[in-house]
Parts: sequence; C-alpha cells; structure tokens
Amino acid sequence: MKKLLMLSIGLMSTSYILAQDITDAVRYSLDEIQGTARFRAMGGAFGALGGDMSSVNINPAGSAIFNESHASISLGLLNSDNEINYFNGTNLSSNSGIDLNQLGAAFVFRNTDINSPWRKFTLSVAYDRAADFNDDWVANGINPNNTIGNYFLQNAQGLRLQEISALPGETLSEAYNQIGSFYGYRNQQAFLGFEGFIIDPVDDTDDNTTYISNIDVNGTNFNQRYTYASRGYNGKLAFNLATSYDDKLYFGLNLNSHFINYERSTFLNEQNSNVNSTIRNVDFENNLLTTGSGFSFQLGGIAKVTEELRVGVSYSSPTWYRISDETSQYLATTRIEGGSNVNQIVNPNVINIYEEYRLQTPGKVTGSLAYVFGKKGLISFDYAVKDYSSTKFRLNSDDLLFSDLNNEINSTLDSSTSYRLGGEYRYKQFSFRGGYRFEGSPYIDDTFYGDLYGYSLGLGYNFGDLSLDFAFSQSERDINHQLYNVGLTDAAQIQSKFTDFVLSLAFNI
Repeated sequence: MKKLLMLSIGLMSTSYILAQDITDAVRYSLDEIQGTARFRAMGGAFGALGGDMSSVNINPAGSAIFNESHASISLGLLNSDNEINYFNGTNLSSNSGIDLNQLGAAFVFRNTDINSPWRKFTLSVAYDRAADFNDDWVANGINPNNTIGNYFLQNAQGLRLQEISALPGETLSEAYNQIGSFYGYRNQQAFLGFEGFIIDPVDDTDDNTTYISNIDVNGTNFNQRYTYASRGYNGKLAFNLATSYDDKLYFGLNLNSHFINYERSTFLNEQNSNVNSTIRNVDFENNLLTTGSGFSFQLGGIAKVTEELRVGVSYSSPTWYRISDETSQYLATTRIEGGSNVNQIVNPNVINIYEEYRLQTPGKVTGSLAYVFGKKGLISFDYAVKDYSSTKFRLNSDDLLFSDLNNEINSTLDSSTSYRLGGEYRYKQFSFRGGYRFEGSPYIDDTFYGDLYGYSLGLGYNFGDLSLDFAFSQSERDINHQLYNVGLTDAAQIQSKFTDFVLSLAFNI
C-alpha cells in the first residue's frame, strides 16, 4: 500500500519532471524523411515536382501531379559509422539495419464535368520513417581534471540533507521513489551520490545544504569509459488531399500523425588513483524509455509557370507532441575504508514514470523550383527555413515549469536553413539520378551539433505500369556529445557518416 501511495503522489507531483534537456528538443525536432529510392537519389528535392509518394511529405500538392492512382513501397539498409574521440582515446563503431522506409498510395479521381477547371483531386495516405535512433558507441580516455563526482556534488549543493537521504526504516527503493515524487530528479541524483558515499554533508544535520566529494574534484587523470546505446524511430503517417486547377495550379493539405519510440542506455565507468580520493571506482547506469504521439498539418501549392518551369511553396506546422518518459538508474562504487576496498551498490530497482508532458517542435517553410526538360529529364531545388529556438516544453499547457529550459532553448538554438538539389536524366526506360543536400546546425554554436552534408546517386527502370528504383546516399555530421548536463559536462567528439541503400517498387493501381 505504501508503494502504491507513493506512486500516486508522484503522478500528481509536477516538481520532479525536470529530467528533460535541450538534446531532447533537438532530437524530436529533426526530421530526416528517408523516402523512396527516387526521392532519396535526388536529395529529397521534390517540393516543386510531386509525382512521388515521398514528395507528399515535402509539399502536399505533389500528389495532384499523379495522372493515375499510384502506390509504392521502399526498403532501406541504413549504416552509420562513428569515429569517437574523447581526450586521448579514439574508438570506432558501426551500426546497420534494414527497415521499411515508406509505404503509401494515392488515388486519383477525375472530374466528370469536362468544363470545370478543377480537373481532378487525389486522396492519399503515406507512411514515412522520419528519423532513426539506432546507435551504439563507446568513448574512453583519461580525463585530466574532471570527475563524475562533480555531477553528484553539483546536484546536491543547496539541497537539505533530509531531502536527499532515507528516513529511518526506509529501504533504498522506497527512499529513492519518495524523494523523486516529492522533490524531483535532481534530489534523486544527490540521493544516489550520498548513498554511494561519493558525497558527504559538511554537517550531519537535516538542515545541511553544503557537501564535499569523496572523489578528489581537484585531482587528475580520471580514467573514464562511457558507453551509449539507443534504439527506436520517429514515424510519420500523412493523410493527404490535393487538387488540380486547369492542370497548372496544384493545392494540397496533409494531416499528419506522428509517433515516437526511443530507448537509450548509458553506462559510465570511472577509475582514479588520486591519494585524496577515498572513492576509487564508480559505475553509473542510466536508462530512458520515451514514447509519444503528435499531430501536425501541412499546406502546399505548385504552379506551372510554363510547361517547363515549376514553382512550389509549402508550410509545415509545428508538431504538437504528447510524450511520456520512464527512467531507471544504477550506481556502484568502490571505496577505501580501513585500508580495504569496500563495494557499495545503490540499485533502487525503481522505474520512474513521469507525468505526460507536451513538446512543440518548430514549423518549417519550404520554397522550391524545378525545370523539366520534356521527357529527357529535370533539375530541382528546395530551400527551407526552420527556427529551432521556437521549440517549447509544456505541462498541461503551462510553460512555467519548463521556463528555464525553454529560455535555454531560446538562447542556445537558432534558425536553420537547408537546401537540396536534385537532377534526373532519362534514357529510354532508364533513369539516372543524383542529388546534394545541406542542412544547417540547429545550434547557434555549431560545435555542439554540426552542419550536415550529403550526396546521393540512383538508378531506375520503368517497365510501364511498374518501376523499380535504387538509391545510394551518404551524409556526414560532427557532434559533440556532452556526457552529463551538470558536473561532468565534457563531451565526446563524434564524426558520423551515414550511408543508405534504398530499393523501391512503385506501380500504378
């Protein structure tokens, strides 16, 4: 009964939902439509073209370009290669997997009134994988002057000892659970440090708010090994309506359903031999499960200025997510006591279930140009602007709880521009394609999260009512991954290379 009572109090409490940070805002604001092989091969530059199921996700007017009902399915092999540098250590990692990139169909209905300028309208539904979260890597090196002890020390400073320690007779699980429910995530971190003997109060009284570390925070040469593993994806399901006016103007609307599934596990091992440290070894594990769903809409138009020149514009609204988080933690330490090594394990065996919160990601405006060389080929260009600083966290439409985090987002993130260039040349039944894309960093200081550069190539063969397409694409981005948000804020420098192989089957219905 006591555990059930504590859980119910925790679910009603709002003080503890502060485990989110700016990296969560960026992660769920990025969109990387993997798409069909044709879309991928041309760098995703389809805003003024249409006629491809993945183009609907860039400009919803694109489905009105279809002359016949159409469907496609795409499978992709995604590989990521990372080079991780952390102080004097360098590691390499590689991850790969096969996934469903997209699946969709568009149904074309022609107007039976031949005198009406509204020639046709289309209804379509399309699923696209918007982001892939699968990643594994290891960073290790000798940190010359920073320790995980600073993480627990900085979380504890200013908190009353009574609010970070167990009551008489309480188990570790009960205390950890209740501290999280009443006081918050920060207090839980201080509790772990206190129970793990990493920190001690200056005065052993309930009102004490000052702490010292049993790891020499002024020491040197901390041997650290940090492992990172994540799984999951961000998916998008678009319900589309589009129409054609006089076969020169095309208008479209998307109503989008979004869904998030993200799992992450990190583990830090730190060893030191500093003479002023009684704690010589620390193992610290953190696990996160995030699930969510959201809604957005898109408006778009395409105009045939001439038979060859086409112009497109589209607006993607913010995505309004409802997100739930679950976390768990584990800490183990080894200390020197009486000349012997003493192992201490703090394993609460508690899953923190946080109250559902809201996340509003930024909207995007895209302008597009395309020039079609009859049946010989085409060239297309998209330019988009997205203001990441407008990202906001909320709890029940209340900004106050997340005001500090939202202010940090506003001062740290920036507007990002991206452009995509693609071309296609047709020879008989064959199509040869290529593309280039650039996406600016969402951060004002792009050393945290660098710009993305990518190129792509592709080949297609048209059998008539059926086509088979293949694409190869590669992109690169540099990221500084900060280990923790306070204390041990040193970052692993990650150079990432992403390689895609996509195979699509498209056919008229």
